[in-house]
Amino acid sequence: MKILGGYPSLRLRRNRKSTWVRRLVEENNVSVNDLILPIFVTEGKNKVQEIKTMPGIYRYSVDKLSNVINKASKVNIPLIAIFPNTPKSKKDFYGSEALNENNLVCKAIRKIKKNNPKIGIMADVALDPYTSHGHDGIIKKKKVLNDETLEIISKQAILQAQMGCDVIAPSDMMDGRIGVIRKALDKNNLKDVQLLSYSAKYASSFYGPFRNAIGSSQKNKINKKTYQMDYRNSNEAIREVALDIKEGADFVMVKPGLPYLDVVKTIKDNFKIPVFVYQVSGEYSMIKNAISKGLLDKESIIESLISFKRSGASAIVTYFALDIAKKLTS
Repeated sequence: MKILGGYPSLRLRRNRKSTWVRRLVEENNVSVNDLILPIFVTEGKNKVQEIKTMPGIYRYSVDKLSNVINKASKVNIPLIAIFPNTPKSKKDFYGSEALNENNLVCKAIRKIKKNNPKIGIMADVALDPYTSHGHDGIIKKKKVLNDETLEIISKQAILQAQMGCDVIAPSDMMDGRIGVIRKALDKNNLKDVQLLSYSAKYASSFYGPFRNAIGSSQKNKINKKTYQMDYRNSNEAIREVALDIKEGADFVMVKPGLPYLDVVKTIKDNFKIPVFVYQVSGEYSMIKNAISKGLLDKESIIESLISFKRSGASAIVTYFALDIAKKLTS
């Protein structure tokens, strides 16, 4: 880029001297329209459980979901994402609970659609909340099987869509999943259901608090690195996204967020498709704990969200969504 002008005739600080002029020349900002609120659901009744690893975040029994959904609707958050804390008694080696029309996600979708029909609902497609081994797919001979997993998660996607889910979000990272799920949805007269692909989901150390929140932990020596992406790679993300777009993805996701802003920008620049980013549990907890200890101030939350927008993100899945939406609409 050619720089026009120079010091002393050009003084860039002139456009920073006052609040009003800084507002006029802002290049990026966050609005409520950018926010997706993740919500954890748990078994039982009359339950609101604080998640110790994620300060200020709670698990809700289905009958208590209205507490948080009504708040999200009031501040006009467009989309919420449902994640289940499946009881150990309902987990098995094959993740059978994923196909139960009365599992936590399905019950939550029906409840929300009945009471808050205008808010969008997103649900993950993956088996890790339902498997006793904590992996996203079917295991055989110490391997996570790709094609056998596709058969099950396509049924899971159909079930969630039939319950009223608006956005199906495959997060399993199996090859070919978007094409298989898109065909299954179309075949079952669910053509209007959207697909958000976790296209660039990295094998990351930032997921720990989330896995605690949903009660998912690996109990074998099989590594998720055999299907989630290597954090050293960025060109690989381009290939993943290209394949998912070709197979029918309406949006794509980068997860985690802050360590992968370069990936967000590269995808946006190359494909001009809506790119979502997930500010994951580890990112949230780091910022939240630093604020509570006085190491950061609350402005760091907005700063982190702006960085996503600056890199090209169309929307942000963030546990800060409700607090930020309240601030933006007050």
